[in-house]
Amino acid sequence: MSIRVLTTGEIGKYCGVHFRTVIRWIERGELKGYKLPGRGDHRVQLDDFLAFLRCNAMPIPPEFQQAESNRRVLVTDDDPNMARAIARTLSRAGYDTRVANDGLQAGILLESFKPGLMTLDLRMPGLSGFQVLEFIREESLQEGLRILVVSALEEAELKRALAGGADDYLMKPFENAELVTKAQALLPLAAREG
Repeated sequence: MSIRVLTTGEIGKYCGVHFRTVIRWIERGELKGYKLPGRGDHRVQLDDFLAFLRCNAMPIPPEFQQAESNRRVLVTDDDPNMARAIARTLSRAGYDTRVANDGLQAGILLESFKPGLMTLDLRMPGLSGFQVLEFIREESLQEGLRILVVSALEEAELKRALAGGADDYLMKPFENAELVTKAQALLPLAAREG
């Protein structure tokens, strides 16, 4: 896939500033960009522009919101240590993560955070992972949301989750590299517009 790049003029329009302001951001190291050989025009990769917007709490233009959700992962696990470990591993791999410690909190974050991928423990108090999965798929919440079940339940239960609408599963305990591989298969960071 080609990597989407933006000109300083395009970025200026998105941010409501003159293109020379964008050049200053690049020259000061606030916005990662590069110069084209020969002409000296600046270009910025879409991911670097989105990172700049997030860092400066600026709104993401509507046409880039899908690209933005393609790096968001909602980690749903009632064990705070496991949830933090999953979130930390995926953050280091380049994903933007949020944690929900139960099914109700997951439902709220699905609406506000709009992730592209959700990791889901099946055994949780209150709403179980199976109930969360059923609700998401029946209500067609977050169309395109990928779900990776991460659970210590028996393989038969994990396969039941697949039949219920999960996209893949990972048995606990697992290696961090396994988690990243599964996440990248379901929500590739390399997927860019262009």
